[in-house]
Parts: sequence; structure tokens; C-alpha cells
Amino acid sequence: MAGSPVADSPAVRPGPGPVGVLALQGDYREHAAVLESFGAEVITVRRPEELARVSGLVIPGGESSVMDKLSRMFGLAGPLKQAIAAGLPVYGTCAGLIMLADRMIDGIAGQQSLGGLDIAVRRNAFGRQRESFEVDVHVPELGDPPVHAVFIRAPVVEEVGERASVLAALSDGRVIAVEQGNLLGTSFHPEMTSDFRFHRRFHNRVLEVGFHS
Repeated sequence: MAGSPVADSPAVRPGPGPVGVLALQGDYREHAAVLESFGAEVITVRRPEELARVSGLVIPGGESSVMDKLSRMFGLAGPLKQAIAAGLPVYGTCAGLIMLADRMIDGIAGQQSLGGLDIAVRRNAFGRQRESFEVDVHVPELGDPPVHAVFIRAPVVEEVGERASVLAALSDGRVIAVEQGNLLGTSFHPEMTSDFRFHRRFHNRVLEVGFHS
């Protein structure tokens, strides 16, 4: 009836946007393929306007110092830091873990990280490319079977602050997977195996959070 008061309709929150994969350098295509296998819409991120669209982000392996330089060159470093601080779910593998660390023990001169994880990392802690190795790792949060982990010039987490939680360590105690809020990081490369449980954990968080910039 015209003129009658109408109750306010509840706001309809849009669903989460696409999942981004930082595509400045590294094996971003492999990560995109894993996420697409879950049915996720995936976009590559090289510019701030692409970052603004995503509801979650994967930072792939590669060379962390190069990734740092390119992120600043493309004007992404500042927006990435802001998005992380605002709660964007982010998963970093290998170099991506270095980029998410608050502290780098052996970064090259001028190298910067994005931060967010209350950890200190050491780059190339397991040696050079020829020292790459694979090992099965027990991850209590993921249950059985163990995760088959591939390490290529991988970092190690040498200090874990109060805000971060350890998800996995090698038999000698070296920490290789951590989590803090909406941030997840692994020293190894799950995208190079057929075990995508870490990606699934990240994607589930993306769906739960429903982040919008």
C-alpha cells in the first residue's frame, strides 16, 4: 500500500571475489591450476587495480629479492602491505613465505618484506638448487597421510613469535610451515605435488572470510 512504512531489507553481501596469484615472478601458473581445480575463479596479479579485486592471494616461490624489487617497481608493495593488514587471506610458499615474514635474518642489502607473519626466516637455508630434496612431513592440523614436501632453495623459520603458530617442522625441529590469522606460509612447494591440502586450507579460509577491499 502506497505510503506504508517498509521495513529495511537486510543488505546482501556479495560473494568473495576471485583468488589472486601474484605473477611478478616464480611458479604462479602451477598455483593457479591448483586453485582452479577447486572451482575457484583465479586472476593473476601484477598491478594494484588487480589486487583490489581479490578475496585472497597466493605469493608463489621464486626469488624473494627479485619479487621485492618488482613489487615496488609495479607499485604493489604498499597496497599489498595494506591489504595484509586489513585481513586479506594470503598463502606464501618458499619465497612467498619470506615475503610474509616480519623479519629476514640474511636478506640482501636493501631487501624488504611485506610482513604480517610474526616470524624470522633464513633464505636458502637448505642450500643451493642442487641440494633440493623431498620428504614426507607430518602436519597434525591436516591429519594423515603425511604431506609430501618439495624443498627447492627453501627458507626455514628460525624464530616464531607469540602471534604465529607452527603447523609443521622437520624431524630435526626446523620449522617449515606456520599460520597466523588469515596468513599461511610454507617453506616447501605443495603445488609441485599432487597433495593440495595446504591450498585447500587456504581456499577454505578465503571462503570463510569473504574479504572485500
